[in-house]
Amino acid sequence: MNQFTPQPGIMDIALYQGGKAHVEGVANVIKLSSNENPFGPSPAAIEAIRATAGQVHRYPSTDHAELRAAIGEVHGLDPDRIICGVGSDEVLQFVTQAYTGPGDEVIYTEHGFSMYPILARMAGATPVQVPERQRVVEVDAILAACTERTRIVFLANPANPTGTMLTEAEVTRLADNLPGHVLLVLDGAYAEFVEGFDGGAALVSARDNVIMTRTFSKIYGLGGLRIGWGYAPRAIIDVLNRIRQPFNLSTVQLAAAEAAVRDQDWVVRCRAENTLWRGWLAERFAELGIASDQSCANFILARFADRAEAEACDLFLQSQGLIVRRVAGYNLPQALRITVGDESSCRAVVDAVRAFKERAA
Repeated sequence: MNQFTPQPGIMDIALYQGGKAHVEGVANVIKLSSNENPFGPSPAAIEAIRATAGQVHRYPSTDHAELRAAIGEVHGLDPDRIICGVGSDEVLQFVTQAYTGPGDEVIYTEHGFSMYPILARMAGATPVQVPERQRVVEVDAILAACTERTRIVFLANPANPTGTMLTEAEVTRLADNLPGHVLLVLDGAYAEFVEGFDGGAALVSARDNVIMTRTFSKIYGLGGLRIGWGYAPRAIIDVLNRIRQPFNLSTVQLAAAEAAVRDQDWVVRCRAENTLWRGWLAERFAELGIASDQSCANFILARFADRAEAEACDLFLQSQGLIVRRVAGYNLPQALRITVGDESSCRAVVDAVRAFKERAA
């Protein structure tokens, strides 16, 4: 018998399930399950990857100074208040590891990103789920759930998998009314899909209890490289850097991310395409009797009559070579999350859903 016992909370972790990428018996599939950019990364980022491939025998920098400077320049932020990680997930992990432990509580919402309770349990803390109102976060519900044991509130804005978004006024109200011992962590993985939105950066700049995270995995199209960053008060950045592995990002990752963030023309183009086809998808689904909330991200949360219809539609889509995401694990069993692809992908998924509806009629 194994005599080694893991730390409390670890065996309570349900393994994270990524978006499906293959369908047995189907050779050519359209993957719309992981909210990936259908246009891929900026050509500048691809060139940076090629240019650094011959340097991978050298250790990368430990301070990520050039990437932090580029992020700061593009977003108007102090580079000394930026930390980089292996995806924004690693930055979220740093925060949880540094500021929670056994006996502490971490708040997340009813349909919140499934990594939040995993991160809490990794640290031995207790995840506390609070309700949303019709798939939208309720600030008052979060505030009511705070106790003397609460240490972190996780808030994705825009949210995954709902695509809904809190207004700046509501996020500010939340930050202003949290107890002084609670950190508000704003997960901005989808922030770039909202034109003119700073992801909460201004809140971080003005307060000592707010942290923002961002990723290069979504609109920047670098999900396969795993790069993210966080922006926080300097005192918190100092703490997080003490638990960050010194070489957590490779030379290739650093170069690709710097090239990507400097190519904002690519971001503008991808956001415009996403906005166009996201609206088109929602309208076509509505014509088919499938409801969805106004999405501020790069996916649609399509709501069916019940779980049985959603799962039947998913199986039919798979038979047509279309992979979307079931979200029963997010307390949304009657829904499917469908990534906004390029024009051909969007038309293909609408045609398939229409065929499914006609078969069931």
